[in-house]
Amino acid sequence: MDYHQPVLLKECLDGLRIKPDGIYVDVTFGGGGHSKAILEKLGPKGKLFAFDQDKDAANNLPADERLTFIPQNFMYMKNFLRMYEVKQVDGILADLGVSSHQFDIADRGFSIRFEAELDMRMNQASKKTAATVLNEYDENQLKQIFRSYGEVDNAYKLVKLITDARITQPITNTEQLKNIIAPCTPKFKDHQYLAKVFQALRIEVNDEMDVLKEMLKQALEVLSVGGRLVVMSYHSLEDRLVKNFIKSGNFEGEAEKDFYGNIARPFELITRKPITPSDEEVEKNSRSRSAKLRVAEKT
Repeated sequence: MDYHQPVLLKECLDGLRIKPDGIYVDVTFGGGGHSKAILEKLGPKGKLFAFDQDKDAANNLPADERLTFIPQNFMYMKNFLRMYEVKQVDGILADLGVSSHQFDIADRGFSIRFEAELDMRMNQASKKTAATVLNEYDENQLKQIFRSYGEVDNAYKLVKLITDARITQPITNTEQLKNIIAPCTPKFKDHQYLAKVFQALRIEVNDEMDVLKEMLKQALEVLSVGGRLVVMSYHSLEDRLVKNFIKSGNFEGEAEKDFYGNIARPFELITRKPITPSDEEVEKNSRSRSAKLRVAEKT
């Protein structure tokens, strides 16, 4: 089984527009598919820095002295680049979301397919799990999470079922959660509904939205003029943040003007609309279905 099949591989490489002696960052190393393809295009003086907080990712490292692997969350990108005396880079690639490996390892608790502990930590050294969120957050916090991160319609009913159930006993595994919320799971759309619930929990456990915002702000600082930002997202919340930031330099998407009234544009859009996988790629890798790739160049 592949750790993770790289999605939109050619399109990512084209977006990065790799220079043989350039310095690049892959903030989501995972199975290393994108990183290995970047290394193939780099010359002997090129450099690649790769980040991944999941300790399993380190098992996929190629023996290549041009690659520096940093087993950390990508929100620390700028600090670690500075540690290696790198101030500017020529391209940054981010393939957001969960790897196939993480979904397929039952005891990680990411998938609705398996009975497993409610974990969902990308960094397994972290203390907060999905069970922590379900058992310790108050009703208002839970409603906010399911509405904002899962875009769940009946969040009030969902949260009531959870908070009533946890009075009797803690909610600790995926099957238990699915049984508890069964009364508000729509018939014939149970898979989509559960996927939204699990997505919301995963985003909260891993603080994914704030981490993404931090990485994008740092990308603007560390990219050289003409450097490329290539970001692949898998749900509308991520894509909206990325779209707004590359358009305006902020997460609201509001145009900011300089002293003379000119609109400040930190990036030039290389892709006006997001690139999506072909039917052929989706057929080969169903998890690529929801991918949206955006490419921008620092001005």
